[in-house]
Amino acid sequence: MPYVIAEPCIGIKDTACVDACPVDVIHPHADEAGFASAHQLYIYPNDCIDCGACVPVCPVSAIFLSEDLPKQWEHFANINADWYTQQPTPSETPIG
Repeated sequence: MPYVIAEPCIGIKDTACVDACPVDVIHPHADEAGFASAHQLYIYPNDCIDCGACVPVCPVSAIFLSEDLPKQWEHFANINADWYTQQPTPSETPIG
């Protein structure tokens, strides 16, 4: 089960989780196009390794295992995944 970023991240976009993620699946980064216009940060579920490194560094407790999302935020699993349908997936983005 991948991790999901939920409602508490909206408008905050603290990037501590981006730095903590060992597989670079949290986007957009502060220096990426679209960061300013994104409502929140998003986890790419296909490549999330479920390590949980992002959870303790989130200052607003916005990150949950998809199976543990509070009922009122369950739709954020789709919001995270759907955001990536509009972007190149992290594994398709050229490095360097």
